[in-house]
This record gives sequence, structure tokens and C-alpha cells, in this order.
Amino acid sequence: MQLWVQIVLRSLAALVVLFLMTRLLGKKQLSQLNFFHYIVGITIGQIAGFISLELESHFMLGVAAMLVWTLIPLGFEWLSMKSKHMRNLFDGDGTVLIKDGKVLEDNLKKVMLTTDELLEELRKKNAFRVADVEFAVLESDGEVSVMLSKENQPLTPRSLGIRVPNVQEPQTVIMDGEIVDEPLATAGFNRGWLSAELEKLGVAQENVFLAQVDAYGELTVDLYDDQVKTPEPSQREVLWATLRKCEADLELFSLATDDRKGKKLYGKCVESMKNVLREAEPFLKR
Repeated sequence: MQLWVQIVLRSLAALVVLFLMTRLLGKKQLSQLNFFHYIVGITIGQIAGFISLELESHFMLGVAAMLVWTLIPLGFEWLSMKSKHMRNLFDGDGTVLIKDGKVLEDNLKKVMLTTDELLEELRKKNAFRVADVEFAVLESDGEVSVMLSKENQPLTPRSLGIRVPNVQEPQTVIMDGEIVDEPLATAGFNRGWLSAELEKLGVAQENVFLAQVDAYGELTVDLYDDQVKTPEPSQREVLWATLRKCEADLELFSLATDDRKGKKLYGKCVESMKNVLREAEPFLKR
């Protein structure tokens, strides 16, 4: 067998083994690389490259070495899950860099982080002034977590005392011009409804690159032709305007009548409509 054929076959086999080892180590290798995982990843990669090119070495010996370098981290992960002490030993612990708006210079020196590097990490978190930061900690994976002071945090419905219902994720019902039935059924609709909605927008299914249905039952489409702009659905806005008009009409009727009973009845209806608007506002008003 020629040398290049052997190298190709050994490289393909090493790639398969490397893929299996990586899957065995889990997704944490990709998302939460700490110092130990970093060393393991580099070593396994070097072993895979070595067994691909060193034709004189036994292939299975390299696989055995890769297996050892895979099983040891798995053992450490198991111990870390069982003991916080072992977890701190293997993964390390977070280091507080800023507390109560004050930079802890001694902790910066411990983690060998310069002021410029700290400011860079803060800017990545949209914190351009140290005075705006209430708390910052260097995590074990090297990421800096930042909590802004209360007055610098963005407004949320909860901070305003507004209750907002949970919203389900949008369902992709058309992909590459083809209807995807399972997400369509998950959204509670069928092909007939989808065809009717596309007809309202004035587009054909074969011209739709991507279409999604949100939690409110509104369909948004992206066409293959980027020059064509499709109209935005407005059912929610129309319904909201209609409800507001009903409220205004009831108030007008209440002011226009001289009958006490009628005025009282209209007043109750106005209050009921206000309650309806208050409950429906998170769903209908953008």
C-alpha cells in the first residue's frame, strides 16, 4: 500500500476516533473550557495528528492513549459533581474583581489581569464606566460576569410592575419553500390556514424562503427575492384599536344619557372594558 493511501486512511480513522472522544467528553468541552479541558483538548489533538503521520507507530497504541486522555477528564468530572471541594480543586473558583463599584486591585494581581484587560472585558458587557458596575467576577472559564448598578440596569416589565405572559418560541412553518408540518401543528394550525395567510399577504408558497408563526398566531415571511417587501400582519393592531374604540364609545354613551340607570350601566361597562384592555394589552399592544 502506498504511503499517501496509508496516511489518508489513518487520518480518517483518527478523525473518527477524535470525534467519538469529543462526543464522549460532552458539550462542556466546547462551551466551558477551563485550564484542564484546554490541556486535554490540545493533547488529544496532538495524539490524533501523531498517529495519522507516524506510519511506523501502532495505530491502536495511539487510540489507547487518546482513550486514557478522555477517561481521566471524565473521572474528574464525576468527582466534581460529587464534591464541591473537588470541583473547586479542578475547575477553580470565581474571583471578585469589582464589588460595590470598587475595583479590588489585589484580586486583579492574583489573577494577573491588567487594568486595560479589565476595561476591555467590561466594554464587552456594555459597561463603559467602572462606576456603573455594581459587581464583577472572573469566572473559572475566564469569562467576566458583570452586574450593573440598579440605576444603570435596563428597564424591564417587572421593574415597572407590569405582568407579561410567557411567550412560546416561534415555529418555522416554511423552510426553503417547503411546508414543515410538525411545527405548523405545534403552533395549532394546518395547511389550509397557512394558505389563507399567504393569500392575505399576496405571496405564493414557492416564493417563500422562510416563514414563521409567533405565539400570537401572526405569520411573518422572508421571500427569495430580497427586493420585494412583504406587508407586516396587523391583526393585533386592528383588534387593539377596535377595543379602544369600544371603550371610547361606552364612555361617550355614558356622558350622553340623562338616565341614571343607563349612566350607571354604561359606567360599569366602561370599567369592564378597561379591565379587558388591561389584560389584553401585553398580547395586543407592541
